[in-house]
Amino acid sequence: MTVYVPSDTRYDSMRYNRCGRSGLMLPAISLGLWHNFGGVDVFENARLMIWRAFNLGITHFDLANNYGPPPGSAEESFGKILRQDLSRYRDELIISSKAGYLMWPGPYGEWGSRKYLIASLDQSLSRMGLEYVDIFYSHRPDPETPLEETMSALDQIVRSGKALYVGISSYTPEQTRQAAQILRSLGTPCLIHQPRYNMFNRWIEEGLLKVLGEEGIGCIAFSPLAQGLLTDRYLKGIPGDSRAGKPHGFLRPEHITEDKIAKVRRLNELAQARGQTLAQMSLAWVLRHPEMTSALIGASRVSQVEDAVGTLKNLAFTTQELKTIDQILAGQTPTPH
Repeated sequence: MTVYVPSDTRYDSMRYNRCGRSGLMLPAISLGLWHNFGGVDVFENARLMIWRAFNLGITHFDLANNYGPPPGSAEESFGKILRQDLSRYRDELIISSKAGYLMWPGPYGEWGSRKYLIASLDQSLSRMGLEYVDIFYSHRPDPETPLEETMSALDQIVRSGKALYVGISSYTPEQTRQAAQILRSLGTPCLIHQPRYNMFNRWIEEGLLKVLGEEGIGCIAFSPLAQGLLTDRYLKGIPGDSRAGKPHGFLRPEHITEDKIAKVRRLNELAQARGQTLAQMSLAWVLRHPEMTSALIGASRVSQVEDAVGTLKNLAFTTQELKTIDQILAGQTPTPH
């Protein structure tokens, strides 16, 4: 068995951003295990992606109870990689998990009750072989459970030593403000919000970023590449090994419309003019907000991790470039420089 020895230069080129008004720094690029780390995937490929990510300074690995497929298997795979390769480096890692979506049958297997959140985290810790996670999230707001119960469960989780920090995912601006106020009153601040955000889904610009800035909460965007749509992968059709080519993927072929591909082609031309891949420009665009702590990428191969980290070589945009992107996304003809 190959013994993993991390690179001595792993911290030399990664950029680390402060997470809101906390003491925690996160890498500008983090690796999510939503896809390609489950029981249906090739374990050695997953292992190589984790190795390369850590060698490049990616210290944050993001999971959830239901990641796979099958549900739970991503945490099991990551736990195996931790035991085999990374156990000595646990204190250099930020590991997160979440609970909120359906994980087991019956009334206690999803949403936001104290019963579900605490039981789910216990299961996640067991699957990963950990005593604690660094960040634990309420994965989605629960319209039926009082917000006070969900937030007090997060507070209890921190006080019990099972998580160091807590966060929320996909909460609206108003829900986020309320959650932050409840957690602050309990003495366990909300560290971070994880929303979906990319060029095709800009909802966080309509109030959420403002709330996060005011409340001192960090932000880590998931699906910053629209599950691969904002890359060059789909410019010539749907590859068989892509998200849209897999039967268990969330990106379906019907999501890849000709209108979107036309926009992607124009965005790709702008990225090339900037000396970047489309993926790199898309990640830089997500990271342009001062409230944005990290972009949470997915990957199916080592080269995609390397490409994402290459984003950090050019994070700046001119006013004209940002205007051109807005015009392309609106279906308008970009005005000449």
